[in-house]
Amino acid sequence: MTHHIITLKWGDRYGPEFVNRIASSVRRHTQTPVNVVCFTDDAVGIDPSVQVFPLPEIDLPPTSTFTPWRKLSLFRRDLPIEGLGLFLDLDIVITGPLDDFFTFGKEEQVPIIHNWVPLHKKLFRADPQIGNSSVFRFKLNQSGYVWDQFHSEKDWALANFRPPQTYLTHCIRSRMIYWPDHWVRSFKRHCVPTFPLNWLIAPKLEKDARIVAFHGRPDPDEAAVGYRGSHLNHHSLPAAWVNEHWR
Repeated sequence: MTHHIITLKWGDRYGPEFVNRIASSVRRHTQTPVNVVCFTDDAVGIDPSVQVFPLPEIDLPPTSTFTPWRKLSLFRRDLPIEGLGLFLDLDIVITGPLDDFFTFGKEEQVPIIHNWVPLHKKLFRADPQIGNSSVFRFKLNQSGYVWDQFHSEKDWALANFRPPQTYLTHCIRSRMIYWPDHWVRSFKRHCVPTFPLNWLIAPKLEKDARIVAFHGRPDPDEAAVGYRGSHLNHHSLPAAWVNEHWR
């Protein structure tokens, strides 16, 4: 079965260099052939080695058209590629081997990140069983059950699920499994020291991490040079290792 790395790009927050650096990183960290695909509304500047297609159509209200709800369009049955797709958000840095992401679990299962929850939010309750959709795998053109379910309850879904990855979790629950924790790490949760040490110690890369997700802020380019957020605990010193891997 053909293996694909799938990305989505719209708007101007992430330029073509984000796609190109993922493509370059994929080729450094895979031993088996992998096709890199970008669905986008603007292909200018994307490396010719990346297979580019228009954004798949999905009927969303204007306020949701260019939001993570659009990831559900990947579950259509008429995408122009077939095989096993590993979806990667553009705000990730690949730091280790990727081949195991295609062989983990069963092909009909949907591996996803177990969403990271701040410690203070789970002191008195179990860890919520919610996926983080920065990295997930699915069978292209054979996972239409998500597409069908969304369109059968679209208004209810849009009104009741925040963020959209909680709805994806709702749809894939019976097929969902979690990646091993150490494979995908959060820059904010696992790399940046806790306050006030984040003002004194640079973010560290865990040696077994294969992907680092930069959900929210900072983005990889911001983390590389140091980031000052709106709160003291959001500040991070320059993470020199980002540029080593994000190229």
